[in-house]
Amino acid sequence: MDELETPVLDNHLHLDPEHGQGMDAVRDFVRLGGTHLLVVNKPSWHLGPVPSERADFRTAFEATVEAVADANEILPGRAWPVLGVHPGLISHLVDEGYEPAEARDLMQSGLDLAAEYVANGRALALKTGRPHYEVSDAVWDASNAVLQHGLELGAEYDCAVQLHTEGTDDLTEVAEWAEERGLAAEKVVKHYAGGELAGPTPSVMSEKDRLRVAAEAGEPFLMETDFVDDPDRPGAVLGPKTVPRRVRWLLEAGHDDAVDRAHVETPESVYGIDTVGTLDPRE
Repeated sequence: MDELETPVLDNHLHLDPEHGQGMDAVRDFVRLGGTHLLVVNKPSWHLGPVPSERADFRTAFEATVEAVADANEILPGRAWPVLGVHPGLISHLVDEGYEPAEARDLMQSGLDLAAEYVANGRALALKTGRPHYEVSDAVWDASNAVLQHGLELGAEYDCAVQLHTEGTDDLTEVAEWAEERGLAAEKVVKHYAGGELAGPTPSVMSEKDRLRVAAEAGEPFLMETDFVDDPDRPGAVLGPKTVPRRVRWLLEAGHDDAVDRAHVETPESVYGIDTVGTLDPRE
């Protein structure tokens, strides 16, 4: 297989060396031409009990930081942690008897802890959002308050914020919330996005139909798999080989400019990372 002469970044995946494929997934990614990763912590309840205090979020954060350190020994480029609180946590907390406002406060404290990792250079960006499924008005309002808190932290610590939200091609309201808090809309990233998105930067799921739209739109975008690294869910969502395969497919279709946007220009403008300068020269 011909080598790819471009950085290849998967903008959103999970690594679980203790329970899942871990570094074997990273090796698969590299073998197909992958170079850089943004590794998002798995939901906290996947790595222990449902959190009941701020310190409980540290387990998932430390596991992610450690996985990134191991991945950096394998990648020709590098990996960075993205830390935060999965919006689905609010449902777990409410099921355990928390009032939505109490769940909001706990989740915001988890984001505060994640921001400390950004502040000391141990994480690149934050993750927050709101449920992608039907919830009560009280839970929806509490979730939006958590999301807005994440945007405030992004502005305070000058970092990007990845969002897990409902499926939509219009998040202009959320982009306005970011701008009102001093965070540029382009530094807000919708994970699991389609090919076009009004408001934040789309992190496009690496399916051909979505990528074709993104490539032809001519706008900034990122590519991701949302690989979950869960032995109980093999194949979910997309495998770690997918982004490099799709980059090869885009190049074969003549979308060189789109590949450059997704893997060089947009990572620089959104996260301030240099995917070219952090790429080791290949022998």
